[in-house]
Amino acid sequence: MFKNSLVSVSDKSEIANFILPLHKSGMRVVSTGGTAKLLKEAGVEVIDVSEQTGHPEVMDGRVKTLHPKVHMALLAREGHSGDADLLKEQGLEPFDLVVGNLYPFSEALKENLSLKEQVEFIDIGGPSFLRAAAKSFDRIAVVCDPADYQMILEKKELTIEDRKMLAAKVFAHTSQYDSIISSYLISGDSEASDQSLQAPAHISQLGDKVSSLRYGENPGQKAIWMRDQVEAQGLHSAEKIQGKELSYNNLLDLEAAVQTLREWDETCCVSVKHNNPCGVGFGADLAEAVERSLAADPVSVFGGIIAMNEPVTGAVAEKLKALFLECVIAPDYMPEALEVLAAKKNLRVLKWPEMMAAKFSTPLVKSVLGGYLLQDRDVVLGWQDSWQVHGEQPNEQMKRQLVNTWKLCAHLKSNAIAIAGPDYSVGLGMGQVNRVDAVEQAVSRWGQFHSDVSQVVLASDAFFPFPDSIEKASAAGISWVIQPGGSIKDPDVIAKAKELGVNMVLTGQRHFYH
Repeated sequence: MFKNSLVSVSDKSEIANFILPLHKSGMRVVSTGGTAKLLKEAGVEVIDVSEQTGHPEVMDGRVKTLHPKVHMALLAREGHSGDADLLKEQGLEPFDLVVGNLYPFSEALKENLSLKEQVEFIDIGGPSFLRAAAKSFDRIAVVCDPADYQMILEKKELTIEDRKMLAAKVFAHTSQYDSIISSYLISGDSEASDQSLQAPAHISQLGDKVSSLRYGENPGQKAIWMRDQVEAQGLHSAEKIQGKELSYNNLLDLEAAVQTLREWDETCCVSVKHNNPCGVGFGADLAEAVERSLAADPVSVFGGIIAMNEPVTGAVAEKLKALFLECVIAPDYMPEALEVLAAKKNLRVLKWPEMMAAKFSTPLVKSVLGGYLLQDRDVVLGWQDSWQVHGEQPNEQMKRQLVNTWKLCAHLKSNAIAIAGPDYSVGLGMGQVNRVDAVEQAVSRWGQFHSDVSQVVLASDAFFPFPDSIEKASAAGISWVIQPGGSIKDPDVIAKAKELGVNMVLTGQRHFYH
């Protein structure tokens, strides 16, 4: 079938079984480095690329196939007399089979290498000879996917459509490869970056398919789950121990729960419903934190998602078993916990050991009609000495409560208000079109479930445009408020707070979340 081949692969699975029968049928094989060594050991008579080029591999193998005597044999046009004469003059035969794939750049990302070390995994020669061969698909079969080996062996002759398909896979392979490198350089090592420089005008973001989902947000919408090309960690790396397949909405809620949970190092449990936290609890142990999170809004947590930042014990599992929940996620589970949860066969139980430690550097992406929006991740700060305090100076316990309520509010959909006691949330108002409605919603839930909790803090994700929200908070008995400030009405709002005896902290940082 083939007369002359160039073979140089990083993924060496099944390569010998593919090349050996073709070689036995008379195919000449030019190869490089480790690929050549493996093929020789399998009984293939290999011509080293240096024999083809008349030049040794140099720079520790950096320069091997980057040579005119390789690329002339790849790019020679069929039926072009000038190209044919040149090949004859140079003593070259055109390649009609090229097999290659690229250095494992994405695999190397998992090793947390330095920038200098990671750059060594950028393949130069591979993309060059693969693209050259793919351009010549009218006469060359170019193969980058080991999954295609058997199909090619079974066919007596490849059609032009077969070769087009193979060439398309090559360009997809090299495009994805370059996109991974681009994403890494944009978001990876930034110590020496000049923040005044602009990002590339073209950024490819979509990565590898994790799975097809049953449907999207609603049954009439199709959906798939993709994993980022650069981030080794993520929800895709969590192990699903039991339960039904994850749905589109499950994944969105798990994202909201984990992102909120990652704000705290202390023992914490976060409950989420419809992409919003509905309860956050802290405790001396996980059982206490879970109990407080579930009690924060016992109505909304029904059918929700629970995220915990410590291993789940049997006692915690018993608390979770008593409720109808969609998913639970934690770094680990004790054997007795898994035994308890096994009784809830439809409950999705996810184990993600790196959930709290994983680092994420790629930008956040949202789609808009005809395009995408990219932005940095929002960072919610702990207590800052630069924050302005109007009124009583908070003690350390109150600072903790202010910060915890502030962090929780940043993960509610805007407009958002969070009211929390010392150890758990008591009233949350989110997704409102004005701030007064958000305050009223949060106060109402506080009165519904936790009217006995009086030492509370109110946090707002953005400034108060008028004093009316402060008046409502004060009327409800709230004496501590934390908010960004920045309104032209700040003096009026601060004056009203002072008049009503409400202590106010201005952070200078807004946390809209849409």
